[in-house]
Amino acid sequence: MMINVNSWKQGKLLFLNKFLRSPRQIGSVTPSSKFLAKKMLESVPWNEATSVAELGAGTGAITKYIQAAKKKATKVILFEKDPYMREQLQEHYPEFSSYEDSSYLQASLHTEAIKQLDCIISGLPFSNFPQTMRDKLMEQILVSLKDDGLFIAFQYSLQMRSQLKEHFEIEKITFVPLNVPPAFVYVCRKKEVR
Repeated sequence: MMINVNSWKQGKLLFLNKFLRSPRQIGSVTPSSKFLAKKMLESVPWNEATSVAELGAGTGAITKYIQAAKKKATKVILFEKDPYMREQLQEHYPEFSSYEDSSYLQASLHTEAIKQLDCIISGLPFSNFPQTMRDKLMEQILVSLKDDGLFIAFQYSLQMRSQLKEHFEIEKITFVPLNVPPAFVYVCRKKEVR
């Protein structure tokens, strides 16, 4: 995949600027590395996935790899709170639907006529959010994800492990050192409701 160097530099500067203004919302000083993006997507069964959401899409550092990996018919929904970044995502990925707030994931799925998602990919900085926000997001993720569906999230610590363990089978946690800051990728499978 060819990467436009000027676009890449602009993305890094934009991310740094947004982080300095709102560190609790952005969570990092720089976009995710290609190593982290690839690690996030390697567990997704792309030939079976018909609907995928990316929470906290930012500058599209992971989105571009989703675009390259997905089947033509796969429906992708992006969530990004920052208005400028969301506008940029809409411009670069017009075939994907974009929404502001992932805490209203169910309402967005209803708008898109999607019953449940096969996979949710998250770059949200959960450890920066108050517990009430984490709980609301987790509730939305759980009802929006089909049984046996995948929730793949990166975090900069292992703080979310216990909350994720309550609702998911954690299939693996992988440390990705080639990212700023280094990150942990959680690959979680939704437990079937019996």
